[in-house]
Amino acid sequence: MSDLQYKIVLITGGSGGLGQALAEAFATKGSRVIIAARDPERLNTAAEKVARKGAQILALPCDVSRRDQIQSLLQEIKRRWGDVQILINNAGIARAVNFSDMPDDLWDETLETNLTGAYNCCKVFLPAMIRAKWGRIINIASTTAKVGFSHVTAYTASKHGLLGLTRSLALETARAGVTVNAICPGYLDDERTRENAKIMAEKTGKSVSDILKLFAASSPQNRLIAPQEVASLALLMAAEKLGAMTGQAVNIDGGAVMA
Repeated sequence: MSDLQYKIVLITGGSGGLGQALAEAFATKGSRVIIAARDPERLNTAAEKVARKGAQILALPCDVSRRDQIQSLLQEIKRRWGDVQILINNAGIARAVNFSDMPDDLWDETLETNLTGAYNCCKVFLPAMIRAKWGRIINIASTTAKVGFSHVTAYTASKHGLLGLTRSLALETARAGVTVNAICPGYLDDERTRENAKIMAEKTGKSVSDILKLFAASSPQNRLIAPQEVASLALLMAAEKLGAMTGQAVNIDGGAVMA
């Protein structure tokens, strides 16, 4: 029997490729999974795909930048299943744009979603973990949490901040039975990477295929990262046998960033 069986897992940004991969991974271990995102239609589609494999899954719309919506999400999960035991902060936006051309509202939206959204969720769902003396918080960061990348200033700043949140919160919860870790993927083989490749292709005159090859070439393995690889690492971070692992930021990027 898996030690993740029946655990209540909340995955924000659950309607996308990585969110769905995370949901499927925990569902295969017998966890009860909640996916949350802003788009109800995409969210329900993702939940239906996971449910076909016999998973226990709920799709609950929520904008993580709205604290009132997160409080409502907490109450709905408690009403149906109980307290969240594993929180995966995966909600995020990443739009490529030159800093000089970046609209101020893009900066605001990126920080509100990627950083403040994770803060909001930790603030709401952490107390129950502390009361239970057991919990897992996994923040989906990025290699941009550790190094700078051009044309994604807002995203890079938000992920640097998320790494700081991870480390500080890990120290504060170290004796409370809660672990807080981050996963730092490189370029994922998902819709977000393809969207940014399309934007860069339009600006440079290159094809989307050529841009994706450039992204892949940033990794010594010369490939994009499969969402399922990130999900596999999340399972390990949530497992009982890694209870001593906290405050860490683990890269999964084909060797692109060795820090």
